[in-house]
Amino acid sequence: MKINILTIFPEMFEPLRASMLGRAIDNGIIELDITDIREYTQDRHNRVDDTPYGGGAGMVMQVQPILDAYRQSGFGGQVIYMSPRGELLSGELAREIAAMPEITILCGHYEGVDQRVLDRLNAREISIGDYVLTGGELPAMVLIDTAARFIEGVLASEESVMDESIYSGLLEYPQYSKPREYEGMTVPDVLLSGNHQEIDRWRWEESLRITSERRPDLMKEYQDRPHELTRKERAILDKYRR
Repeated sequence: MKINILTIFPEMFEPLRASMLGRAIDNGIIELDITDIREYTQDRHNRVDDTPYGGGAGMVMQVQPILDAYRQSGFGGQVIYMSPRGELLSGELAREIAAMPEITILCGHYEGVDQRVLDRLNAREISIGDYVLTGGELPAMVLIDTAARFIEGVLASEESVMDESIYSGLLEYPQYSKPREYEGMTVPDVLLSGNHQEIDRWRWEESLRITSERRPDLMKEYQDRPHELTRKERAILDKYRR
């Protein structure tokens, strides 16, 4: 997958070259191309923003530097603009994006970008939540990290993606590692039993409990899905109905 980024802060994307994503980039699974919009401004003071027409607070990123940066960089694919007014990022959307061979992510700043940029590039607006950040760089990294997990070869196996919290429909169960006991805190006995059927059941019940407590909206969606459950499993699920 080719991922292009338009930004005025290219140095902010250095963390993408670490850990799992860094390996994917080094192995050629992901191609990352970052362009500094400031390099394309025609303003003699190197500005890329100006006051908004109609008045109002803040500054707006101008159309000329962004369009020239996009065109002269040879970027293509779906253009995505990280915006709090966009559609909410979800696992389903991340999977859709991961299937695209190339995307271009535009990171805004100040009060946003000139609408003509979005219109000309037919940009798709995506939000990572109902809050506002100082710029689009952090949301872009969230989008890249989330989508990358669905790209073949980035993770060890497909199973490690689909077993994750949320994608299964429930929040993840508690995890434990060595040592068995620490400061009086112990690992649940069932996880040490070697009975994988009972372990799976415990994990599922814990996921039900946590989802019911913390995300009743997800719980309702999960309950509304058709499940091939045993009578005993349905009785357990009924305990967490709200």
